[in-house]
Amino acid sequence: MHDSGGILLRGKRALVTGASRGLGRAICRVFAAAGARVAFSYTRDEDGARKTVEEAPGARAFKVSVLDVPATEAMIRELEADWGGIDVLVNNAGVSQNLPLALMDEEDWDRVMDVNVKGTFLTSRAVLRGMIRRKAGTILNLGSLAGVRMLEAPVHYCASKAAVKGLTEALAKEVARYGIRVVCLAPGLLEDGVGRNLPDHRLADYLKHCALGRVGTLDEVARFAAFLVSDLNSYMTGETVVADGGV
Repeated sequence: MHDSGGILLRGKRALVTGASRGLGRAICRVFAAAGARVAFSYTRDEDGARKTVEEAPGARAFKVSVLDVPATEAMIRELEADWGGIDVLVNNAGVSQNLPLALMDEEDWDRVMDVNVKGTFLTSRAVLRGMIRRKAGTILNLGSLAGVRMLEAPVHYCASKAAVKGLTEALAKEVARYGIRVVCLAPGLLEDGVGRNLPDHRLADYLKHCALGRVGTLDEVARFAAFLVSDLNSYMTGETVVADGGV
């Protein structure tokens, strides 16, 4: 694994949602290696959360759903009391399912929109209060290539990630006066995550159109996330940056 030798995020205090596996775990690992203090939330997977702590030594795990407002606010209060503040929020928690619209129940739509969009809103709201008081902070929202391109992908997932892009732009404009940046990272297909259950023909189609001819690794996207939230990237806000191998 490449890291920044503990310099890139030295002194940063970071909270990552949905990090008991996949990209969330990779972000915790890379952030910790880059010098950040890391906390993360997860919903159910105790074993996965333990693995994240092993890979990101010193990381603090909170069993908190992004849709549980009292638990989210209690987690933020505890971290602010212990750390003195949160510098970086990564809204990573997300869900999807491979369903065509005609077979989608209202509950299916609601679950994907709730976790991916409402969860981003609720966690951002809770963290922003402290960031606004301190007039500093960075929020990184995890979007998707499916939210910015016309792809064969579940409609509710695409809609939710397009909403995250719009939320990023509007929120960036709103909080810029407080010295807070909001950016969105939209990965293409990765080695693990929501795309891992793709049918073979969909994967083959993606690889055919991808200039680099492969799916992305969790580690390379996590390293890019570390740069995006770092002080080296101080003049970017409101932007959705695509990392898709050239589709």
